[in-house]
Amino acid sequence: MSLSPAAPAVAVIGGGPAGLMAAETLAAAGIPVDLFDAMPSVGRKFLLAGVGGMNITHAEEQATFRQRYREREGDVSSWLDAFDSDALRAWIHELGIETFVGTSGRVFPADMKAAPLLRAWLHRLRDQGVRIHTRSRWLGWDAEGRLRLATPDGERLLQSQACVLSLGGGSWPRLGSDGAWQALLAERGVTLRPLEPANCGFEVTGWSDFLKTRHVGAPIKPAALALPGQPPRQGEFVLTDTGIEGSLVYALSAEIRTAIERDGQAILSLDLAPQRDLAELGRALAKSRGSQSLANHLRRHAGIDGARAALLRELAPPEAFQDMARLAQACKAVPLTVVRPRPLAEAISSAGGVPLEALDDGLMLRQLPGVFCAGEMLDWEAPTGGYLLTACFASGRAAGQGVLRWLAAGGRSA
Repeated sequence: MSLSPAAPAVAVIGGGPAGLMAAETLAAAGIPVDLFDAMPSVGRKFLLAGVGGMNITHAEEQATFRQRYREREGDVSSWLDAFDSDALRAWIHELGIETFVGTSGRVFPADMKAAPLLRAWLHRLRDQGVRIHTRSRWLGWDAEGRLRLATPDGERLLQSQACVLSLGGGSWPRLGSDGAWQALLAERGVTLRPLEPANCGFEVTGWSDFLKTRHVGAPIKPAALALPGQPPRQGEFVLTDTGIEGSLVYALSAEIRTAIERDGQAILSLDLAPQRDLAELGRALAKSRGSQSLANHLRRHAGIDGARAALLRELAPPEAFQDMARLAQACKAVPLTVVRPRPLAEAISSAGGVPLEALDDGLMLRQLPGVFCAGEMLDWEAPTGGYLLTACFASGRAAGQGVLRWLAAGGRSA
């Protein structure tokens, strides 16, 4: 065990977007920063999120953008006031990476890749003097309040004026977000909310063998899903071995999870023909079938075939297929019951963690002066589409600014 002879002014624990942004904010103000990450390299979850297209933020109007954070809109808005989606795009451009807005309003780097952005960012951080230490796992504090770090050379102790914890949630643990920090904070008296899967798939009680063997992996589009008493949301999802997943499901995952916690299940209304109203669809299906099979009739007059037709057969009551008016109603509102979320390790993100009420305006833990938190380890959630990343960046900036105020006040709340 060794004690660093030159203790950093500030230690940042965690090398995801929030931690890197906190480090940049501090280094830009002239504060020496050491950043530690347990993995062999930083930004691993960020890089994997960029596979298939790095959706960095969203270009929609700010008021609508902020509503995506649901009951945490007010808290997250305080971070976005200083670093919103427009500021994030400008920051990316400063790194020499151009962006474009896709047809859905999502914002991507021009080459759709995360790696060039991360490389440019790390180059700037090193130019600013940020010292990055990989394979360094945080183990908590010793009896004197020093940070304990497990490194390839043994345990290391660090005395820092402040530290920023940006350790992720509990999703994708193989990339570093394993939630091990929960026990370390709980030992210090911080009350946490259990981590739960967010932006995740959900399970049904069981698909038929036919659906599983013929249509697992198939996209269901166009489609719309709605929970009781809520307006439908249109998009697409994918059939899985155990249920459903995909962007449309992720957009509703918080509400679905809440319904399951309350009722033991969530009954979604699935519209397989969202671009046609019930009256129009009823007239189309009422046309004479002649010698056509019902499958061909549905395909020709409702545009429903393949996996969507199989799903309709799976979920609609048998009697619906005996009457075209009832079949039209089934196509517009077939019940889809899900009973549990997929495991947290499979989720894109997590809910729960450090309650925002446990933090002051600078994201410092009230229970632990000088300890700041940022990113997904905080108790907020958002759908995919750039909202998650934007708030992670913004929270890292907010935590870094909180540390600066703390240091300027001599280690007291400003």
